Amino acid sequence: MNLDPYLGPVSADPDRLQQVVWNLLTNAIKFTPSGGRVDIRLERADSMARITVSDTGKGIRSDLLPFVFDRFRQEETSIGRRHGGLGLGLAIVRHIVELHGGVARAESPGENRGATFTVDLPLTAARVGAVEPEPARRPLDREIVRPAVLKGLRVLVVDDEADARELMRIVLRSSGAEVMSAASAEEAFEQVEQWHPDILVSDIGLPDVDGYALIQKLRTLEAERGWSIPALAVTAYARAEDRTRALSSGFQMHVAKPLEPADLVAAITRLLGKDRGAATVGT
Repeated sequence: MNLDPYLGPVSADPDRLQQVVWNLLTNAIKFTPSGGRVDIRLERADSMARITVSDTGKGIRSDLLPFVFDRFRQEETSIGRRHGGLGLGLAIVRHIVELHGGVARAESPGENRGATFTVDLPLTAARVGAVEPEPARRPLDREIVRPAVLKGLRVLVVDDEADARELMRIVLRSSGAEVMSAASAEEAFEQVEQWHPDILVSDIGLPDVDGYALIQKLRTLEAERGWSIPALAVTAYARAEDRTRALSSGFQMHVAKPLEPADLVAAITRLLGKDRGAATVGT
């Protein structure tokens, strides 16, 4: 470990930066066998604070390197790194870093030759002769990069993968939405009853009761009570028949994974008739 104590402050949310470092270290440790080595370094690179996490582990194939930060790519990256989960830890890293005006990169000489992940974050400019301020806490609840197009909107996210829920929560909150999450259909119904969301964003492949059954039950309940919640299906089931089934079950829109943050926000704004120039998402 090599940390520069005189680096200077970064204007950022410390909890989110802790999440970035934790995800990078967890990823490195997961893919480094016993007897291997994981190093972390913090240094200045021009006007940026640079965090580097390197390991001597399984490495990454050259054809997969461009996709390591992509969402829902575990079926591809599992070829070189065979571990469970959707592999969203790195996707969360990239999204948080970009929200703070930074850049995340990955490098690897190849399989079984280790990997290096680098994060560059802008340093806070300090006035000459002035006392250097403490790093500002800037919560990601408030938009840093894109406009708060979902400001005040209550969004219920339903997904059984914790990383997927966290990624969508960060994306939506950074666009101004209030977000609650559920890991199952049962939890989703509890949130609907207690929190009264404005929109539902649900995965299809839920345990026990899947997304189709969830939306059908919700629509039945709504018919009895005289209200309706717009619903978006976000799923890896991307065939034409999957889209047809999702729409016939009660979802108003179906979007396929992998889905970029801007596309998720665009889908919600379109669904609610609030499209303000966001990226187009096919339905």
